[in-house]
Amino acid sequence: MIAYLDTQALVWLAQGSLDDISPRVARLLEAADLLISPMVLLELEYLHEVKRIKLPALDIQMKVAHEVGLRVCELPFAAVAGAALNEKWTRDPFDRLIVANAKANGFAWLISADEEIARHYPRTVW
Repeated sequence: MIAYLDTQALVWLAQGSLDDISPRVARLLEAADLLISPMVLLELEYLHEVKRIKLPALDIQMKVAHEVGLRVCELPFAAVAGAALNEKWTRDPFDRLIVANAKANGFAWLISADEEIARHYPRTVW
């Protein structure tokens, strides 16, 4: 089983502040192969550059990879971008590609507290 983390979920996981997660998300974090879209790394780096988070993207990725085995998805960008063409519900390129990445990988679970994502991607859990 595969589960993707969106950007905020990855930040919360790295900080150890997942107190409000559901039992379903807790089970996914334990049992699933955890992936992130490469777009999550880019969004993390933007957040670091504007000083909304302290650590750079690769530091966060390495920390969580070491702690829980998180990996960056290696699906071809053309497949992900192709899936993103159908995500017309948002103008946010990060959300669009993060959702498309999960969808392109067998309609995988997506761990996200984002209500807008949850409204448009039924395999979103929090």
